[in-house]
Amino acid sequence: MKVLVTYHSSSGNTERMAEAVAEGAKSFPGAEVLLKRVGQVTADDLFFADAVVVGSPVYWSNMSGEVKTFFDNWQFKFGVFPEFKMKNKVGAAFATGGQISSGKEVTMLTILAAMLGNQMIVVSGGGAFGASATTEGDSPGIDNKELAEATALGLRVAQVAARFKAGSAK
Repeated sequence: MKVLVTYHSSSGNTERMAEAVAEGAKSFPGAEVLLKRVGQVTADDLFFADAVVVGSPVYWSNMSGEVKTFFDNWQFKFGVFPEFKMKNKVGAAFATGGQISSGKEVTMLTILAAMLGNQMIVVSGGGAFGASATTEGDSPGIDNKELAEATALGLRVAQVAARFKAGSAK
């Protein structure tokens, strides 16, 4: 079972969360994990995956432009449409934002909405919508609890993808 963890990160915070998500997925027996920045993902990377986890920093209560371009590329560069080539793959999201109410949940929901539009099966883990971290204010950087949430998300994605893959093989 193969998991693609992809992200955009300017400051390194989202990258740290991506690494924790990847570690969580790798902890599931038999999981093969590919960790890449969104701008480095190829069509082969995308189609190789049984599950895709996407992470973004919060930019104006939304995913970053780089992550939006990644999703746009599914149609315009990778040829996902009109066949819905991502259909029935597992999807999940994570986000980092400066303040407690900076839009992390909205950002994760926009990522999940893009996945739902591609007929993917979205899952949560760690938190209600995925995993998130607050990176400024009283909690600068990413703490161990937030990294544990990201690791839990990666593990849950791998578990669900493995179950789904095993069930679809019957």
